[in-house]
Amino acid sequence: MSSPIELPAPAKLTLSLRLTGLRNDGLHLIDAEMVTVDLYDTLELVEGGHGLTVVGGGADIPTGPDNLVQRALALAGRTAAVVLTKRIPSRAGLGGGSSDAGAVLRWAGFDDLEAAAALGADVAFCTVGGRARVTGIGEVVEPLRFEPKTFTLLTPPVPCPTGAIYQRWDELRGPTGAAGNDLEPAALSVVPELARWRDELGTASGLTPRLAGSGSTWFVEGAHPGPSRVVVRTVPATDH
Repeated sequence: MSSPIELPAPAKLTLSLRLTGLRNDGLHLIDAEMVTVDLYDTLELVEGGHGLTVVGGGADIPTGPDNLVQRALALAGRTAAVVLTKRIPSRAGLGGGSSDAGAVLRWAGFDDLEAAAALGADVAFCTVGGRARVTGIGEVVEPLRFEPKTFTLLTPPVPCPTGAIYQRWDELRGPTGAAGNDLEPAALSVVPELARWRDELGTASGLTPRLAGSGSTWFVEGAHPGPSRVVVRTVPATDH
């Protein structure tokens, strides 16, 4: 087997998210702006090996063939033993699993973004990274000029079930999110306690927080350090 390779897997932050339609197969069409930020998972990968080990958190993450890392390896036709160190919180709207899969696909030189998006809506963007407009079901990634920005994240200890939130959006007849994320009203309906964390960040920053993806993370622009808050910066695609 080859020597270990270390792969960075940066988190994804969805700055805006509009839902523009519904395909016949039930998948939602989106129009979003996404950026990568300097909050990283790390994958130590040995090509030719087998198995996935998760350390540093993510005890609820499956390590079998359904894991996105394993599925990305299978999609790229590669085998590897992987040790995944988790720093991006799970089910927080920051694309943790998608970023891990994207790191594997970049390493493998796999650039079929439509196939990547079939693994998960954020995987295609996380394969490309940087800053981009993302449309379709996530498979259309149009790179945008990099803008250095700082954001403050607050991730409540409350996971958000993505599928249930999209379903609630449908049940609510497609509301528009006033702060730029159409899923925000549905997320607050499914997980009402999100409002308390939104208000906490809003009070601390004096700004209107936005929901990251389907939640649960709230974010504002600028550095506003404090309890339970993480300050991150955007990174260009060439930095990972």
